[in-house]
Amino acid sequence: MVVLIGYQTYDVARADYGMDRPTAAVMLGLLGLAQFVPLFLLTPVAGAAADHFDRRRVVLFANLIDCTIATLLGALTLIGALTLPILFALAAAHGAARAFNGPALSAIAPNVVPPRLLPKAIALSSIAWQVGTVVGPAAGGLLFGASPPLPYFCSAALLLLSGLLISSIRPVRPVQEGPPAHPMRQIVQGFSFVWTRRFLLGCISLDLFAVLLGSATAMLPVFARDILQVGPEGLGIMRGAPAAGAALVALWLSFRPFDRNVGVKMLWAVVVFGAATFAFALSRNFLLSLALLALLGAADMFSVFVRSSLIQLNTPDNMRGRVSAISGVAVSASNELGELRAGLFAGIMGVTASVAIGGIGAIIITAIWAWIFPELRQARTFAPTFLHESEQEEPAK
Repeated sequence: MVVLIGYQTYDVARADYGMDRPTAAVMLGLLGLAQFVPLFLLTPVAGAAADHFDRRRVVLFANLIDCTIATLLGALTLIGALTLPILFALAAAHGAARAFNGPALSAIAPNVVPPRLLPKAIALSSIAWQVGTVVGPAAGGLLFGASPPLPYFCSAALLLLSGLLISSIRPVRPVQEGPPAHPMRQIVQGFSFVWTRRFLLGCISLDLFAVLLGSATAMLPVFARDILQVGPEGLGIMRGAPAAGAALVALWLSFRPFDRNVGVKMLWAVVVFGAATFAFALSRNFLLSLALLALLGAADMFSVFVRSSLIQLNTPDNMRGRVSAISGVAVSASNELGELRAGLFAGIMGVTASVAIGGIGAIIITAIWAWIFPELRQARTFAPTFLHESEQEEPAK
C-alpha cells in the first residue's frame, strides 16, 4: 500500500499537475514528511498506551485505521478521484496508525518469548515481515498493472486477517511496578530512561542518522519511471529487492544466530548499507540495481537484528512500550525524514546525487558514532550488560 501511494503521488504530480521530475521528486519527500509529523506527535502517547493497556487491543486499533485507509484508496482510485491533497491526508492517517502499531507490536514479543530465545524469535519474525515486504510490493505492482484499485482492496482484506490473528494471542498486559504514574509522567520517564542510558541512546540514534542520510527507497518511483524505465511492475520488484536480501539474512540468523562481538558487527553492517546505497545511485542497469538493493536490505536486516535484540534485552518490561515508541520515532524519522531529505536534495542537485551523498553520509555517521559511543563497540554479547542490576528482570520461575 505504501509503495503504491508513493508511485501514485509521483505519477499524479507529473501527469495531472504537470510537474517536472525534480519538483515531483520533492513531492515524494513531502509525502514522507506527511507520514512523519503525526507519528512524531502521537508516538509518546502511543508508547504510554502500550505500557498501560492490553497491547493486542492497541495493535487492533491501528489495524482498523489502516484497513479504512486502504479501502478509501481503492475506492478513490476506482472512480479516478485521487488528488495530491487526498494522498497526503491518507499518508498522514497511515503515519498516525503506525504510531500506535509499532510500540505495542514490538513490546508483545518479550511477553510471550523467553529472554534466551528472543534474538531467534526476532529473526523468525523478521523473516515473516521481510517475506511480506518482498511479495507485497511485487504483487502490488502486478495487481496495480492489472487493475489499479485491486491492490488496495487486497490490503484491506489482509489487514482484517491480521487483526483476527492478533486477537488469537492471549491478553498481553505490561508488568506494572507499583501504582500507575500519570500518563504525562510516564512519557517523560520513557525519554529520561533512554537519555540516561548511553548504550540505548547510541543504538537508537545510530539508526536515526544513518538511515536518514542513506534513504534511497523514497526515490525508487523516480528510478522506476524515468531512469531505469521499468514502470510500476519494475517498481514493485525494486521495492521488494531490499526485503529479499533482508529475508535471506533473517533466515540465516534464525538457524545460525550469533552472540559474539555483536556491537562491532552492527557497525560494519551499517557501513555496508551506506556503500550499497552509494553504488545503487550510480547504477543504470536494472539487474545490477536489484542486486545492490538486495545487499542494502541484507545489511540493514543484520543491523536491525542486533539493534532490536540489544534494545529489548536491555529494557525492563514496564518500560518496553515507551522505549519501543522512542525507537519507533527514530526509525520513522530516519525513513520519513530521510525521504524528505532525499526529495529536497533531488530537487536541488538531482536524484542520483541525492542518493549517492546519502550513502556516503551513512558511512561517515557510523564512524562518528563508533567514536562517541564506545559502548556500541564494547557490546560483546546480547546479555543485558548495560542495565543496572536493580533494573534487570527477575528470571522466570
